Amino acid sequence: MTERDAELFPGLREYLRARYGPEADDAKIEPLAAKTGTIKEGGYGMPYTMSWTTSGERRRFVLETVRPGDFGHEDRADRAAILLRAYEDYRTLSKHVAAVDVGAFRDRGPAVSLGETGEAFLLTEFCEGEAYAADFDRVAERGGLEERDRARALALADYLAGIHGEPVSHPTWYRRRMRELVGSGECIAGIADSYPVPFGFIDDRLLHEIEALALGWRYRLRPRADRLRTIHGDFHPWNILFRSGTDFSVLDRSRGAFGDPADDVASLAVNFLFFALRTAGRFGGPFAELFRLFWDRYLERSGDEGLVEVIAPHLAFRALVLANPIWYPKESEPLRRHLFRFILSVLESDRFEVNRIPGYLKRAGP
Repeated sequence: MTERDAELFPGLREYLRARYGPEADDAKIEPLAAKTGTIKEGGYGMPYTMSWTTSGERRRFVLETVRPGDFGHEDRADRAAILLRAYEDYRTLSKHVAAVDVGAFRDRGPAVSLGETGEAFLLTEFCEGEAYAADFDRVAERGGLEERDRARALALADYLAGIHGEPVSHPTWYRRRMRELVGSGECIAGIADSYPVPFGFIDDRLLHEIEALALGWRYRLRPRADRLRTIHGDFHPWNILFRSGTDFSVLDRSRGAFGDPADDVASLAVNFLFFALRTAGRFGGPFAELFRLFWDRYLERSGDEGLVEVIAPHLAFRALVLANPIWYPKESEPLRRHLFRFILSVLESDRFEVNRIPGYLKRAGP
């Protein structure tokens, strides 16, 4: 470990030695680079890989922290809460990378499992695989689908239908998730606050309109606690790692173990729409086909007839992220306009219908 590592992660060397033995003194620490394109920027933190050899066996882990800043991450307590939640929730979801420990750094003495400490950190196992987002890049480049592309979309729909299968009984979790969807620093309100307004056609008036519509949806959905299920909470293409065929693992479960299945469905589905707009300028081509495959398979396997009645604010949240220049700085103004028209259209509609997506994109303004 270098002086830079010691400055970034005070006490980490001692922590690793105490937990894994003296061989961990030779741990190599490197930023975990994404194995995909560069359209997505920003993020809540930079993960690092740590690797060393013990008795001829290579040990590899991932170290995660949360970067100070907005999105509800201003204080150390905010950031620690996210990692404590992740430690609990990573371990209870099938196919999720395993959490090993949660602890905190301190300026004097070894990092500890908590106490008189500084910033918190999360240690997870290292998971082999390539982000599903890399498949999107390949489909965009070739302009068409292969059978593996279709099989993976179906496998992801089956996975979600599986984890969403059993209802969860809890007196407050559903209302909490609906409240956070509209008002959390990581969801609609926080993403809106992060826009560098004015930015082209995007201004406070437009963001206010979206938040007002979303608030109406919160009150519409508050009584729907019967929909509470086990969910992932951030099921997008950068949090899904594929190996060969349809073998995959998931990363970065977020904001709690329970919520509405619409959260997960929207998180992935809106990326098919996004890439259709990036490549075809409309809801068409191979990504529209993937959207329909994923959507139809999920409805078939889950039997969730109420999904179309509740998914609108979840789609709006995810599209608001994709339209945000902080996260996706290289996108064109026409694409951002399409996304905002989609957001407003779905929030203004009582039901979401895939066949109406082309019409949503043609809404007058902004």
